[in-house]
Amino acid sequence: MASSSRNDKKYDVFVSFRGEDTRDNFTTHLYSALSRQNIQTFIDDQLNRGDEVSESLVNAIEASAVSVIVFSEGYASSRWCLDELVKILECRKEYAQIVIPVFYRVDPSDARNQTGPFGISFSKLEERFKENPEKLQTWRKALKEAAIVNHILKRLDEVFRPRDNKNQLVGVESTVEEIESLLGVESKGVYALGIWGIGGIGKTTIARAIFDKISGDFDGSCFLENVREESQIPGGLACLRQKLLSNLLKDKNVMPYIDLNFRRLSRVKVLIVFDDVTCFNQLESLIESLDWLTPVSRIIITTRNKQVLRNWGVRKIYEMQALEYHHALELFSRHAFKRNHPDVGYEELSSKVMKYAQGVPLALKVLGCFLHKREKEVWESAIDKLQRILHPSILEVLKISYDSLDDKEKNIFLDVACFFQGERVDPVMKFFNASGFYPEIGMSVLVDKSLIAIDSYIKITMHDLLEELGREIVRQESIDPGNRSRLWHHEDIYEVLTYNTGTEKIEGICLDMSKVKEIRLNPNTFTKMPKLRFLKFYSSSINGENKCKISYLQDFGFAEVKYLHWYGYPLKSLPSNLSAEKLVLLEVPDSDIEQLWDCVKHYSNLNQIIHAACNKLIAKTPNPTLMSRLNKLVFLNLRGSKSLKSLPSGIFSLEFLTKLDLSGCSKLKRLPEISSGNISWFFLRGTAIEELPSSIERLLRLGYLDLSDCKRLKSLPSSLCKSKSLGVLNLCGCSNLQRFERRLQADNQELKKKAESADRSKEKLAELNKQITDLEEKIAIAESTTSQLKGELSDLKSDLQAAQSERDTLRTSLEGEIKSLSEQLAEEKGKSSDVDDRLDAEYDSGVAFSYKCIMSVLKEEYPELDMSKLEAGVQRYMEEIGQADKEQGEQGQEGEAGGRALEVGQGSMPTPPGIADLPPPEIADPSPAEAVDPPNP
Repeated sequence: MASSSRNDKKYDVFVSFRGEDTRDNFTTHLYSALSRQNIQTFIDDQLNRGDEVSESLVNAIEASAVSVIVFSEGYASSRWCLDELVKILECRKEYAQIVIPVFYRVDPSDARNQTGPFGISFSKLEERFKENPEKLQTWRKALKEAAIVNHILKRLDEVFRPRDNKNQLVGVESTVEEIESLLGVESKGVYALGIWGIGGIGKTTIARAIFDKISGDFDGSCFLENVREESQIPGGLACLRQKLLSNLLKDKNVMPYIDLNFRRLSRVKVLIVFDDVTCFNQLESLIESLDWLTPVSRIIITTRNKQVLRNWGVRKIYEMQALEYHHALELFSRHAFKRNHPDVGYEELSSKVMKYAQGVPLALKVLGCFLHKREKEVWESAIDKLQRILHPSILEVLKISYDSLDDKEKNIFLDVACFFQGERVDPVMKFFNASGFYPEIGMSVLVDKSLIAIDSYIKITMHDLLEELGREIVRQESIDPGNRSRLWHHEDIYEVLTYNTGTEKIEGICLDMSKVKEIRLNPNTFTKMPKLRFLKFYSSSINGENKCKISYLQDFGFAEVKYLHWYGYPLKSLPSNLSAEKLVLLEVPDSDIEQLWDCVKHYSNLNQIIHAACNKLIAKTPNPTLMSRLNKLVFLNLRGSKSLKSLPSGIFSLEFLTKLDLSGCSKLKRLPEISSGNISWFFLRGTAIEELPSSIERLLRLGYLDLSDCKRLKSLPSSLCKSKSLGVLNLCGCSNLQRFERRLQADNQELKKKAESADRSKEKLAELNKQITDLEEKIAIAESTTSQLKGELSDLKSDLQAAQSERDTLRTSLEGEIKSLSEQLAEEKGKSSDVDDRLDAEYDSGVAFSYKCIMSVLKEEYPELDMSKLEAGVQRYMEEIGQADKEQGEQGQEGEAGGRALEVGQGSMPTPPGIADLPPPEIADPSPAEAVDPPNP
């Protein structure tokens, strides 16, 4: 199958449709929507079509990356449409063109099987082409194939949404699924999820992948990139807020600071990603509160600072992890070799890069692009350089977190990067305290910003790239190592100590003596370093030796030292100006030191820790005075002090002493009586102890007791079995131990029961914690729902008040109109009454006139008639009519217009006299007379 890029195509989309069905509705709207998104779309505007698909349409189909087929009810009745469809599917096979069907008022199964109304349309075409069954079969096959493709919007979203190339995403599937499950898209309650980790670890990439995958399920969505960077620009937060609301409400003219817009959000299901947030104020400025959002909305926040998520009330936080080795190698290979694996001969070099990058996607991409198409010699040189100098692109990204620290926090970070990677937390915290760095808050900030971590062994860990960042920052202080604050590389330290080029800038030195030749120290070497806080000379070799030789030290240069470790310390005593008040750790293993200081007064201020595995120190001064002055001792290590025969009686009473190591003190036969003590760890391995004092039961916090290889040990006190704190008792190699085994076996069952009980308690505690977590989530959802309902209730009240106000206004208006109409009606009725009166008068006048005319005619025709009685009857009739009209006016108008007909019906008007009522005429002899026409009234 041939393939072609979208960039090679003239059109993004070709739309196939039946004009009679959809040209003036759906297809027009679809074309407009695609055009607004800058998607180049071809649509045929010709209304008159011939028998065959024109060459221009064929070319347009071939020149399109995507074809959208709008299946309408009459689509299958058009030969033109079906021929287009066949051509589109040919392009799908030949050019990998994407085909997207749209079923406009058509069931997909009807299109696929030519049934229902869609099938009726196709049957009409069948009748016309029944002589060409091959053509019909081609159309049937095309319809069935096209109807299988998925929904238009999701597919268009996948094709045209700006995003990282899917082919560049490696090892993210499981992470995306895990974060999706944490989001709980199907559940209710505004879920805010934090994605937290160091710079370059892939937070934005994962957030974008999730956004692209699920945003189609929301009414509105917005991915706000680079919040940290954009917020630093004047007016940047306002622009981001404008973009946020415009995208969510699909309104480019939205005003960013109108509460009405946020109320609109409360009715819309939205998905928001805030990328690279560095402080709480950024979120507060952008959306103010989660209360604006519906319970089914979701928010994702990527950050390097965990405290930002806590401040925003985010309960679910996903910590990004480095890529696994095989995924890291694949990602690197795609950039370095443009394939999924290294080229032949580059496997070992690639492995070295993997070790350096430690699974950080940013480093893998940067180094892959940097090494692409370079020779092996260049690779080797670049890898060697990376061991000393961090790549600028990686440095720029990682340094963002460092720049956000204050001066104390920066010092802690640099000390950890240069000296304390993998060290236990307690002594390091004491060192930082003595240095005035406020480590409780400082270390917490570094953890929250992913710059350091504390592992399960309570040791400080730091990603190798971050360690390299810290060291690169120190290197950039000066090109001359003697003018840098911290020294850790053996070549730099060898140069400074050999040539005595140290300065007051130096605060710490950490030298692995197994990597250098012998160094002859100048007696005043350390006097040039008055700010020296940390000094460690050690050997990583099993057969290590002291290579820092010196005959004596001047009594200056150690006044600020808090941490001193010197393997094979060459002198018999420590410098007199080494301040015990500030010292927190002293380690002088395998040295011949005989006394700590020349002056005893220094002992009284020894702070925290002594770690001295030297043969002559305690052997020469095993007296209570020494121990009583070490009142702040925490850890005493006398391991390997083979001259040690006894301990001062007060050693167990030291209040802060929790760890005592006497392993290898092969002449130590007995322990002093124990009055009290807080020792938790007690090491007696390989000593000459024959028995333990029964008072050992007074060590109420003793959890670990090592008696292995104590070959002279014969018995253990029974009180040891009753210890409730003892968790580990090591008796390996105690070949002469006689009493205790039976008692140990007898108590073994009880210990097992205790362990089982503890396990059950742990299970119950875990279950309780789970229930508490579930309850907290339910409470959060309830609070969110309550707040949402309150907001909706407030909106309803406002709407009700507005409706009531509108109703009152309408009522007032209607009442005015009704009053006006009533007045008009009364006026019209008055007019109608006047008309009736006028008509009645005219009628009466007409009747009277008619009678007069008749009598006039009769007088002329029959002069012999006596008309006096007739005239009197007419006169009486007219008077009765006048009286009836007068009574009618007094009673008011009770009927409708046209009251005369009603009055006649009611008998209110007297009937004109008939012939029977008139006296018989007196007929005279007739004589001829001329006819007289009656006068016009």
